Amino acid sequence: MGFGDYPLEYNRNVHGPYDPSRYYGKPDTKFSDLKLSEIPAWIGRRNKSPQAAASMISRAYWRWQIKYLLPRRATPAPYYQFIVGSMLLFYYINHHRLAEHTRYKYH
Repeated sequence: MGFGDYPLEYNRNVHGPYDPSRYYGKPDTKFSDLKLSEIPAWIGRRNKSPQAAASMISRAYWRWQIKYLLPRRATPAPYYQFIVGSMLLFYYINHHRLAEHTRYKYH
């Protein structure tokens, strides 16, 4: 599987048109349905390669786009998400500068 190819598990005759937000591999138990004793085995079944991580991020991006950006009557929700995400990112970047001011006493 190279860059830009369909996943190996995808079969046009079985799955129909390709959907970039769908996982075509073998379905597994949801994390929320696991018991504590089953978590190590569940983590052991994951594919931990960089390509699998990139595929996961790509699927999440496409799910977000299909839900928020691509509908005909899209709401301003993606813009609000971008603004709040930017605020959190810049707060994290400047936290060390802001934390220094809490140690001073102004009296």
